[in-house]
Amino acid sequence: MIRVENLTKRYDRNVAVNDISFEVGKGQIVGFLGPNGAGKTTTMRILTCFMPPTAGKASVAAFDVLEQPLEVKRRIGYLPETPPLYPEMEVHEYLTFVARLKGVPNAELRRRVAEVSERCAIADVSKKLISKLSKGYRQRVGLAQAILHNPDVLILDEPTAGLDPKQIHETRQLIRSLAGEHTIILSTHILPEVEQTCDHVIIISKGRIVAQDTVDNLTSRLRGQEAVLVTVGGAGADEIRGALQSVQGVSRVTLRDSRNGLHSFEVESSPGQNVRAPLARRVVENGWPLHELRSIAMSLEEVFLELTASEKGGEAEAKGERQ
Repeated sequence: MIRVENLTKRYDRNVAVNDISFEVGKGQIVGFLGPNGAGKTTTMRILTCFMPPTAGKASVAAFDVLEQPLEVKRRIGYLPETPPLYPEMEVHEYLTFVARLKGVPNAELRRRVAEVSERCAIADVSKKLISKLSKGYRQRVGLAQAILHNPDVLILDEPTAGLDPKQIHETRQLIRSLAGEHTIILSTHILPEVEQTCDHVIIISKGRIVAQDTVDNLTSRLRGQEAVLVTVGGAGADEIRGALQSVQGVSRVTLRDSRNGLHSFEVESSPGQNVRAPLARRVVENGWPLHELRSIAMSLEEVFLELTASEKGGEAEAKGERQ
């Protein structure tokens, strides 16, 4: 549904987007993750035909953003970080105005405005001036205008920026509810946004894509060794840690928590070693009750920090080679 090939955008000497390629399949929600200034918004603006690329290609619903921009715009709904609202208009007036701009037939206009108002939970403020709305409601109105013409693709740039926790939760639920009907690419620098909302993730740093996969696959691939959480009772923490550390294949044992006579440890194994069964056996041999034994993955935060740190290290190494 979205295809980007070797896309580059330069501003004088600054390279905002550097030879990136990715695809987003139909019905997917993909998180476009990166720190501020990584190139997320520039990529969004190219995909929405707000600006041309310096090099490379991009297409939405099989239409090229350079050669067929009007066809692309008909098939996308765009929510920029600051929604394009007119504060002097009432909500229903604004949505009716936008629906006409987007070519919604007159016969369907009233029904469509009512549907998106209900879906985005703004029907109760339809007669209010946009200037009188809270930040959360304005964000919902912005999302409503993006889906008015029932586009194939939604491009959302920082959709929860500036919202309070309750509003963030409601907005995430709304985005999740749109999955399947629409292909969604969601740009953000907020890690929980991706974990709780997206199927796949693309991580960009310094204008380059450093990883793209599902969150689970990224965390599994990057850890390099298995990590297991083991919760045991019946003995002191030091005694249990010593027993776990003595299991063949275990590289490190770290106490995570001790309370109510139970001790939880993170146990890391050497690459290629599966230590879950030997750990369980060692606990049982000592006569201790085993309360929990499960694999644990890296958090998305750990993945993000490791990937962006690797990117910085690669840049520093490259600079050293040039000197």
